[in-house]
Amino acid sequence: MPINIPASLPAKAILEEENIFVMEESRAVSQDIRPLDILIFNLMPLKEKTETQLLRLLGNTPLQVNIALLKTESHVSKNTEPQHLNEFYQNFDDVKNRKFDGMIITGAPVEQLPFEDVTYWDELTSILEWSKENVTSTLHICWGAQAALYYHYGVQKHPLPEKCFGLFKHKLVNPHEKLVRGFDEEFYVPHSRHTDIKKEELSKHPELKLLAESEEAGVCLAASRDGKQIFLTGHPEYTETTLLEEYRRDKERGLNIQLPANYIITDDKEIKPAAYWKSHANLLFSNWLNYCVYQETPYMWK
Repeated sequence: MPINIPASLPAKAILEEENIFVMEESRAVSQDIRPLDILIFNLMPLKEKTETQLLRLLGNTPLQVNIALLKTESHVSKNTEPQHLNEFYQNFDDVKNRKFDGMIITGAPVEQLPFEDVTYWDELTSILEWSKENVTSTLHICWGAQAALYYHYGVQKHPLPEKCFGLFKHKLVNPHEKLVRGFDEEFYVPHSRHTDIKKEELSKHPELKLLAESEEAGVCLAASRDGKQIFLTGHPEYTETTLLEEYRRDKERGLNIQLPANYIITDDKEIKPAAYWKSHANLLFSNWLNYCVYQETPYMWK
């Protein structure tokens, strides 16, 4: 799916080197088709890395996708240059009168705080409420999934005795669901979080369905029955080095962090990561765009 992004966005050069189909606005406007409008609410600290990871998965399938990047107004990012935010990101007031075919809400390093103590919680809940009428389908990732489950359904997050950190094997619960069409019965997903969602609490809500889980990592993928809300507790968008970078970062901070589980480790104890989740990551995003967004969104919003 060719993605329409600004010519100067740093992710553009990286994606072009990987043969991901991206196009500039000058070419996009010349195509007489109805593109999908996708809003990315990026709550991750290293926004440029997250942009590239998500755009990589949204790209290179048959339809054109227009991307809009959203930032918080009630919290200023300390890890991304203000120039980048000012040039490429919008505030909610800039987009709240628009309709979007899809939205992605990323994770954020605030999961150990109570939801209401997060500085931008009120802003986030306004966006979650707005999305119910103005977005065809929203994909929530990691803490974004926990926040949305709490806001929409009252499902609580629970602290883990130690960080869920590494690659974990998952099994399909509903293999015939469209969102996981083409998946193997077992597949891997990276996780990096301190809190968890309990399966038994999800099951109390008949409007939710569990799609995939792990014996080690717990609930991985769930969705509302109408496909408007998708909840993903892991990070399939991660590159093969992201967990390693997080491990090294936490070690430098003096945190008590264990090596990422199920990473390939050589005899000299040097971590050598291998990305054996990429095919399912691409398939998940492709299925979401096709079945939950493209097949369901109106050609013209009223």
